[in-house]
Amino acid sequence: MMRPLTFFQRHVMADSALYTALTHEGVLAIQGVDASKFLQGQVTCNLNYLDAGTSSLGARCTPKGRMLSSFRILAQGEGFLLAMAAELLEAQLADLKKYAVFSKATLSDASGDWTRFGLIGGDAVLASLDLTLPAATDSVARAGELLAVRLGEGRAELWVPAARAAEIRELLDASLNEGNLNDWLLAQVRAGVGQVFGATRELFIPQMINLQAVGGVSFKKGCYTGQEIVARMQYLGRLKRRLYRLALDGSDLPEAGSELFSPVHGTSVGEVVLAARADAGVELLAVLTDESVTDGRIRLGQAEDGPVLRLLDLPYTLDSDREIQR
Repeated sequence: MMRPLTFFQRHVMADSALYTALTHEGVLAIQGVDASKFLQGQVTCNLNYLDAGTSSLGARCTPKGRMLSSFRILAQGEGFLLAMAAELLEAQLADLKKYAVFSKATLSDASGDWTRFGLIGGDAVLASLDLTLPAATDSVARAGELLAVRLGEGRAELWVPAARAAEIRELLDASLNEGNLNDWLLAQVRAGVGQVFGATRELFIPQMINLQAVGGVSFKKGCYTGQEIVARMQYLGRLKRRLYRLALDGSDLPEAGSELFSPVHGTSVGEVVLAARADAGVELLAVLTDESVTDGRIRLGQAEDGPVLRLLDLPYTLDSDREIQR
């Protein structure tokens, strides 16, 4: 049941709150009595931590620990829903079906079943839908068929059955400014949450995009594809490439996978993970070598005269002791 917003709620939200349709991602559904058992051996996150009120980031890796996809996962029915970059979904679905052939689990592309909206500062709208979302990151609220997921930094996802999409969009239009996808991705960049796209498939291990720092890797869950490499890097290895946030002058948006260059080392020192336009220039997440960050002279592209990038802070710190407790 929808509850109308008060005048005060509408006034407070008018300038800063917004919503946008998350059209860049699709939804993969895994349902059946063996869904949890099957998927637990495929992904980096621990499904035992998930329930009706909890979601998680995660990834699926090759045997060498390279990410085939990254996603947000939540429990639904007798299984799970995974939201990931749309261009990855078809290949992931086909691949997973090969491994699920002996399991009582059904896999499908559920993208057409759901319309997903990203909300920034939209808690009052969620409350009007009886979705009282806890403040803790990764929390899930449910009201009938509607779902809301807390992402932190004032952000939330609203999952709506496709049949109710027009109705809910009308409510959002009346309560929030409609942003564009760039607004949402900029907030994701500033939150320091990396993501795998088609151009970066099999390029990074989870720690390279700081996935373990944002709850997307469990080191206590046991075996999954790529687990040996991922665990060895956490406990024994010295990671020489990791995720950083940077700024770039101009309005040209580098694509995911674009190479970054160091004139000092005379070679590629990293790749763009995610980029979005800001009020002044571009902000992006990139995986970079430690040496290039220490030196500080980083350029976009493979030329010494390419655009210069400046390092910015991430909103979290890396803590291996805390990370291995998951």
